[in-house]
Amino acid sequence: MLKYITVAIIMFFWAWTMNAQIKFENVKREAPDLALIKKQINDRTSPYYYPRLMDEYQRNDTLMKIDKFRHLYLGYMFQEDYNPYRPSVIESNVDQQSLDKGELSRQECDSVITQSQLELQNRPFDLMQMSNLIKALKLKGKTNLAKIWQYKFDYILMAIASTGTGADEENAWYVIEPQHEYVLLNAMGYIVTNHLFYEPYYEYLTVRTAQKAKAGGFYFNIHTVLQEYYRKYPEEL
Repeated sequence: MLKYITVAIIMFFWAWTMNAQIKFENVKREAPDLALIKKQINDRTSPYYYPRLMDEYQRNDTLMKIDKFRHLYLGYMFQEDYNPYRPSVIESNVDQQSLDKGELSRQECDSVITQSQLELQNRPFDLMQMSNLIKALKLKGKTNLAKIWQYKFDYILMAIASTGTGADEENAWYVIEPQHEYVLLNAMGYIVTNHLFYEPYYEYLTVRTAQKAKAGGFYFNIHTVLQEYYRKYPEEL
């Protein structure tokens, strides 16, 4: 578990700075039937056939709703190129603090946009890169494109939230990348203070509010992430 924990610790220090306006309380919660999802995304006659779903997503189709985003997000774990540990394609030189404060020049914004777009081609559900892209697009005045990416970002988070309540192991949220645990909780207004691993495949993240009040914690199901981890690092078994 050493490498996986290292990833989680790195994420522990990342603070969410976007003003998420997602109404999570309106999201219907239902544990996913992964076997059914796998069947549907491989069925050419299904509205959830994965190549078509990804094509809709990449065409910036804002008519996609939560059911399709659930299949898009969770179905990605069944794709041949799924790798939650895929390294970055470029070395980032983003001044994150200045970006968060909206203090980048237009040239610096262009650099952020280029880097984020390259990374999202490599990892289409890298929510940190998506966040940076949205911020840079807004600073450049590309409002419509920023709104499209915000739509994608919001629906991906709603797709994760729809998999459970996070209240216990039975209702744990499903994620396909370790970073998504932190992004979801930050978007809900929480700051992660610690994380614990519970066998066989659960993570429990403790949180506090922005006012530094303790707010309990939430469970995540990382079964698929761990399967991929052990496939890549069998020595850790």
